[in-house]
Amino acid sequence: MKAKSKAQQEAAGAALSAKRGNTKVSDLQGASKEMYESMSADELADLAKTSRKNLPDKKN
Repeated sequence: MKAKSKAQQEAAGAALSAKRGNTKVSDLQGASKEMYESMSADELADLAKTSRKNLPDKKN
């Protein structure tokens, strides 16, 4: 699955970082915290690796 916005891609990256133990889970908030709790590391990696080049800042 690919990210639909830069914000979604960034949130997935933050959640993936916490899943891998690179950042604290307590530092997550909003969408990244929800993603951390509900998605696997593989799903987060797919979202996070999406190229930001042609993505809108936020999904309408």
